[in-house]
Amino acid sequence: MRWDIFCRVVDNYGDIGVTWRLARQLVAEQGAAVRLWVDDMTALARICPQADSELASQCLHGVEVRSWAQPWQAVEPANAVIEAFACELPADYVSTMLASPARILWLNLEYLSAEDWVEGCHGLPSLQGNGLQKFFFFPGFTAGTGGLLREQDLLVRRDAVQQDPVARERFLKSMDVHIAPGSRLISLFAYENAALADWLDCLTSHVTPTHLLVPEGRIMGDLQRWLGQPSEIGSPVHRGSLTIQVLPFMQQEQYDALLWCCDLNLIRGEDSFVRAQWAARPLVWHIYPQEEGAHWDKLEAFMALYCHGLSAAAAAAVQGVWRAWNAGAPLAQPWSEWLRCEDELAAHARAWAKRQAVPADLAAALVQFYRNWL
Repeated sequence: MRWDIFCRVVDNYGDIGVTWRLARQLVAEQGAAVRLWVDDMTALARICPQADSELASQCLHGVEVRSWAQPWQAVEPANAVIEAFACELPADYVSTMLASPARILWLNLEYLSAEDWVEGCHGLPSLQGNGLQKFFFFPGFTAGTGGLLREQDLLVRRDAVQQDPVARERFLKSMDVHIAPGSRLISLFAYENAALADWLDCLTSHVTPTHLLVPEGRIMGDLQRWLGQPSEIGSPVHRGSLTIQVLPFMQQEQYDALLWCCDLNLIRGEDSFVRAQWAARPLVWHIYPQEEGAHWDKLEAFMALYCHGLSAAAAAAVQGVWRAWNAGAPLAQPWSEWLRCEDELAAHARAWAKRQAVPADLAAALVQFYRNWL
């Protein structure tokens, strides 16, 4: 079973983050031979330091990683071909698919969404002008979708950290993070956000001390403006009850463990959004902004699904913080309501992760779809 996965890196790391996880899982758990075609090898090297951005071809974790270069070099197509997030396959590769005597499954792996229409479109074929069929494959949160990326041992590894204070402390020390007793630990990974200053003001004056971990990213400019000084990686800065520590860009496995260790995770995009849910901790999602506010429908759809089972007060707290955070609006009042419900939100996050782990994971669902298609 051979798979080709095509990834075009747009402007962040979600595209490569998702496809790199998927490629490794197909190899490790499904016994597939996988070629991952990437148009920006430097982006892969950021999340996988073993990658050499200068090489046109290399083997990493059992995955054959190939540079998606121009002009295209002809290769034999795989049994199953994934164009991630509508990146459009090279025209010459499609021509080779068309000429192949073997049947080839062509999949468009779509962006993650909780919107109602997703179930109705998941798995549908689309006849192309050249006679080939392309199928739409939607990750999702319900039984009628393709599920979420989740390695077989992910939750076991998570529990080993969360249920063992020594293991948690060992990991944090490996990141040079030392937390004062009684502090709330929060991670912050976000796009530029006008709401940041107001939220940080809330944290500085709260009775409970907060240790805020900020992986390098696009929020750095807003953070430094609030601090009034450059922020050095690894050096904690103190403001009232708040300690801020910037962390270097890290490998995916390190970021996963960081999410497991925190009491609350503010995340962005798609890859970190899913990993924060598996962390079984409360989260605040900074969704990728789209033109004409199209992202708001996706945000509201997920909130409606996620808030099911919460009390009215806790659901309002989630919605208030998420809406304000994504709108860049004042956070003092919504944050105050969130804190009043934090125990319920923590229990809900654990229950949500448990429910989402019941359906098949995305890699297994893709392989099953291929087998059913044969």
